[in-house]
Amino acid sequence: MAKFPNINQLMKMAQDVSKQMEDKMNSIEVEGNSGGGMVKVVMNGHKNILSLNIEKEVVDPEDIDMLQDLVIAAVNDAISKVDDEVKGNMSSAIPGGLPGGIPFPGL
Repeated sequence: MAKFPNINQLMKMAQDVSKQMEDKMNSIEVEGNSGGGMVKVVMNGHKNILSLNIEKEVVDPEDIDMLQDLVIAAVNDAISKVDDEVKGNMSSAIPGGLPGGIPFPGL
């Protein structure tokens, strides 16, 4: 039978992992794009948009719907990339789960 760490050890470990994940979330920066790079969104690990760049060639006052679709596609692309980065970072934060054989939830 596996020996489980005491609650103080678990709390310390949880705080350490939380700090590591916060640091990683702050360091993540991805670029989503659409329209062959005509619309670009830079997003951080907290899914905050840091910048938005729209090439003037896609700005057509007669076709606002297309521009809106391109912006949405670029944002969704960036969100997907953040999710991939976070998932990769979480699985490397605690390889094999917590001590005592306790699996890390969601992984």
